[in-house]
Amino acid sequence: MTMRRQPHGKGWNPGLGTRRRSTTAKHSRGDGSPCQLRIAMVAPPWTQVPPTGYGGIEAMLADLVRGLRRLGDEVTLIGAGATTTGAPFLRTYRRPPFERIGEAMPELVHAALAARLAAGVDADIVHDHTLAGALTAATRAGPTVITCHGAVDGELGEYYRALGDAVSLVSISLAQRALAPDLNWVGQVYNGVHAPSYPFVERKEDWVLWLGRFSRHKGAHLAIDAARAAGRSIVLAGKLIEPEEHAYFHEHVMPRLGSDARYEGEASVARKHELLGAARCLVFPITWPEPFGMVMIEAMACGTPVVALGLGSVPEVVVDGVTGLIRHSPYELPAAIEAAGALNPRDSRNHVERTFSVDAMAEGYRRIYRELVTHATALPGSHAR
Repeated sequence: MTMRRQPHGKGWNPGLGTRRRSTTAKHSRGDGSPCQLRIAMVAPPWTQVPPTGYGGIEAMLADLVRGLRRLGDEVTLIGAGATTTGAPFLRTYRRPPFERIGEAMPELVHAALAARLAAGVDADIVHDHTLAGALTAATRAGPTVITCHGAVDGELGEYYRALGDAVSLVSISLAQRALAPDLNWVGQVYNGVHAPSYPFVERKEDWVLWLGRFSRHKGAHLAIDAARAAGRSIVLAGKLIEPEEHAYFHEHVMPRLGSDARYEGEASVARKHELLGAARCLVFPITWPEPFGMVMIEAMACGTPVVALGLGSVPEVVVDGVTGLIRHSPYELPAAIEAAGALNPRDSRNHVERTFSVDAMAEGYRRIYRELVTHATALPGSHAR
């Protein structure tokens, strides 16, 4: 993880805050160990934290909140619906507007409500995982951390570029950060999972799995073609809500379905774990620079290898020949599906426990928080607790 020190720009102007936080003057004890931090964590509005079904960001968020609390930090979660994280919870929507995912207005309403709620939290730092929430960062005195959950080589990058130093950006892979190295990056932290929550299954079944949202960038049609060419049946499960997803599904996926290619709808968390544990391999034939891909580490936590096209973060997440097989053309995928059966499931599980643990994720973010808060308190006009 690397840090970039914030300039004395608009993101740090104490006069912009609606109320001044009692910022911490000292963030380590006499023995050098860090003091408790107070964090306002803003979740997306679309589902509860953790999710009951689809929701990779929300699953990551739930683990991050729990991990920070285990480190002794004080976390207030702001989100929709309810939470089982154990953290104090401030609610925007009573019921998450999941059926409206992709629309602008629910996101904007959520961002406005979350900003008002965050203003009432005595927090050292705000960590926002929404898209529209970044627009409210300049209204507060203390630092706002934004985890970039999407590709930053297009309009999303232009958006963060326009916000400048009002937001402190964290990447979820080196590949993502390389797409726009000029943005105000302050660190890089891999997403993590709590491996013991996933069933480790050593003896796999014969079929393969595709799991995700039905976007053409996720390559469900390529997964069907590769499995069929390999002589393997495939199960597909994932989110099918937004108009673009329906259009892609009806044009490219539905005509390919059959006795050897079955779509079973959006999987619950329990069903997702069951599928990930039993499958011969997860097929991940993305056609875009995927910033991370939570499903890859979820599969490996179950001891299930990943057969993927090597775009975006894939080479950082999958150890080629050990926890999966990385290929550069869809035509190479059928042979890789067959070869995946020879990989040791224990190697995949061990890789997740070493590299993508919740503790590593929480500690990575905590270092970033402390650096930003320490810098903020050193600026003119800041107040010691």
